[in-house]
This record gives sequence, C-alpha cells and structure tokens, in this order.
Amino acid sequence: MTAVVGIFVGQAWSGIPWFEAGAAPGAVSPFSFGTLLGTQLLLMGWVESKRWVDYFDPGTQSVDWATPWSRTAENFANATGLQGYPGGKFFDPLALAGDLKGGKYIPDYTKLERLQLAEIKHARLAMVAMLIFYFEAGQGKTPLGIFSS
Repeated sequence: MTAVVGIFVGQAWSGIPWFEAGAAPGAVSPFSFGTLLGTQLLLMGWVESKRWVDYFDPGTQSVDWATPWSRTAENFANATGLQGYPGGKFFDPLALAGDLKGGKYIPDYTKLERLQLAEIKHARLAMVAMLIFYFEAGQGKTPLGIFSS
C-alpha cells in the first residue's frame, strides 16, 4: 500500500517515472540485488515460518527463545486468540485494536474486526492502483500524467 504513495512522492520529488527510477544515471544502490534478495528471503522467511507454525500449533511461537531480542515473549504473544494473526503489544503499540491496561494488552474485537476489514479493503484498492500503474507504464505514461521519454 505504501508503494502506491511512494510512486507519487518519488516521481513528484525527482521527476523520474517510477518504472525508470533504477535506470536513472544518478541512481545509486548501497546494496547489490543479491544482498537485498537474500536479506528479504531470510527475514520474511523467518517471520512467515513463525506465523505458519503458530497457525497449526497456537502459542508455540511466543516463547523466549523464539524472540531473542525481547526480554519477554509476552510482547509477541498472540493476545487476540486468532490463529495466524499476530496481535499483541508489539504489533499494536498504539492500542488501535485494543487497550493497554497495567502493561497488559487487552484486545477489543469490535475494533479489531473493523481494522482487519479496512486493511483488506485498502490492500485491494492498492492492488488495483498498481495494476493501473502497470498498464500506464506499458504505454509510457505515469500516474502523474507525465509521458516517459
């Protein structure tokens, strides 16, 4: 969803169409493609494997060894009780879908359902926007109406 905003902001700021940004003469990447891909696979693989295991064996991933950077696994515990859905203080630090009372996260299922539905709607809208951007790029156009050279 942030990619859609990034395409507008990036082009408005630099004047370079999003589909040509990497080929621009001044474009510099501090990392190689292999480094970025490896890091992405490693980090996302770890997070998604934890989610997958928690889906089939609830509660097994909120233990101290599974979250080595945290002094307490309670920060990562699935406070919502929904399998495969993270929740808890770490994933909702502003308590938008619950309340923090005495340092303990208490989910509000009405808010949680509303936010989950909003997330799905926004993600679908962003996917449609990206599809339109791809079609425009095929014609040499950009979302801001500027033609590519």
